[in-house]
Amino acid sequence: MIKKRIAARAGVVAILTMGLIAPAQAADNPVKLIAPKEIADVPAIPFTGIKAQTFSTPSTMVNLEVTPSQVVIGNALTITGKGLTGNTPVTLTWSTNDATWVADVQPNTVNYMGTSYTKYNVVIATITTDALGGFVYKTKVPSDFGGVHDIYAVNNDVAIAHGGVQIARTFKMTPTSGPVGTPITIEYSGLGPSLYAAGSALYYDNKFVGEMQARWTRGTARTTILASGSVGKHFIQANEAISFSYLNVMQSPVPFANSGSGFFTVTKDPGAFKPYVIYPKDMTPTVEQRTTLTTAGLDPNTKAVATLAPARGVVGSKSTLKVSGLTTRGMHTIVWATVVGNRVNCTTGTCWVYNPIPLGTVDVTSESISQEITIPDHLGGYHVVQVKLGDVVEAQQVFYVKESIQPLLEKNGKVLTLGVAKADKSGSVEAFARGGQGTPTYNFKEGDEFTISIKGVGWTQMDNTLAVAYDNSYVGYGCGFNSNGYLVVHLTAIGGVGTHIVTLRPLLYTQQPSFASTPYGMVPVLTSERDFAGLALGYQIPTFHFAINIVK
Repeated sequence: MIKKRIAARAGVVAILTMGLIAPAQAADNPVKLIAPKEIADVPAIPFTGIKAQTFSTPSTMVNLEVTPSQVVIGNALTITGKGLTGNTPVTLTWSTNDATWVADVQPNTVNYMGTSYTKYNVVIATITTDALGGFVYKTKVPSDFGGVHDIYAVNNDVAIAHGGVQIARTFKMTPTSGPVGTPITIEYSGLGPSLYAAGSALYYDNKFVGEMQARWTRGTARTTILASGSVGKHFIQANEAISFSYLNVMQSPVPFANSGSGFFTVTKDPGAFKPYVIYPKDMTPTVEQRTTLTTAGLDPNTKAVATLAPARGVVGSKSTLKVSGLTTRGMHTIVWATVVGNRVNCTTGTCWVYNPIPLGTVDVTSESISQEITIPDHLGGYHVVQVKLGDVVEAQQVFYVKESIQPLLEKNGKVLTLGVAKADKSGSVEAFARGGQGTPTYNFKEGDEFTISIKGVGWTQMDNTLAVAYDNSYVGYGCGFNSNGYLVVHLTAIGGVGTHIVTLRPLLYTQQPSFASTPYGMVPVLTSERDFAGLALGYQIPTFHFAINIVK
């Protein structure tokens, strides 16, 4: 199916090879993404996991008594039926959903297209009514999406009784105390599948940290934030939200979307820690298309097979390219397929252009070659390494560039800091070339401007942007597309003497191109390691943690 899709796009792909790439203003192929199998701790489909056969629901049915009517996951649940036909088999069903993300995956980009969910019924159990037409069935509330769940008693594909239960949200936090920089795990369960029930906003001392999602994890969101602020208690709260909190939930159409909260006690300030990166688990993509991978220019007669080991890495890392089955001979070029441009300067209809980067040459004297390559200091995400004879591609393979912290070095190559520096505000040509990055240091006076430097930022709506939070307060975002993957964020050191934490996280870029029904954009996705659209494409967009010292 994917091969047919690539062939159908040959005209579009030909444009890429010539140079001009127009902005995507309409969905070429919106796809409901499938969650990767490696996502951990995903609750099973409730009860038996068996989808119920389609059944009709008459306008008049017996009422089932379901107690209690408002529950949380794990509660005891009793379903009672009365007034039915005696000694009759009855199938009890539970309504649930599958929910996912939608993307438009093209050879030159990936567009975020919103969300989708599908409602269906699963079998709880099959029972038999007693002689008086009654039954009592006891169970527990499964780990499932929050909100209202219909419960039907079905006989011969007709619902003969109906009841329901409402799952509220639960909040767990661990640990509850520790020094500045302590990882705090937040679990918020009972999120729904639909637009107004699915989102959650996390707050730290009434400051917006980011959003949590649980489409691929059946309503259970999990994230980790770092303790920040002065010694003492700090208030953490998870609220119902579409990005930002809905503050009058009891008056909303989904009043069951209750918040959860807890206090974390900061015990001491040990000083700034060394910056570090947390990558999502390497997951098997559920979408075959990769950016810059096309059949355009490929030798139709080639039987060559290329491999890269490793097939993932950061800019500047090494990979070994091996090709077998080559039938051509002579001097071949090794080319890195990428793009340059941005989504802003598109007035002429051209947003970015194809930009092949030479990686070297190889003299092919037999059917096999092996050559080490260096990953260019350029855009991140998926790229294709091609072996070409003239303009004809004889072999190609994809490589994924992971985002990374730029180490800042002294003249002899010693690492002074990982990405953190005092800003260079001189306005010189050199300062602009470095994005305003100045003197490497972790120590600043109150009010100093400083920078955070990242390499390998991508260009799709999944990976062209990172959200930035200062002491667990979302302050804005930075984009690395126009600067060829090199992102230098500018911030001001504030908050008093002590340690202050800066975190960069993935977000869904929705500014341009814009599509209908693309909520949850432009804010930090706190659940990006388990529930983020890019995971289905094999993206490993990380979370970066930095710390600075404000000194007297």
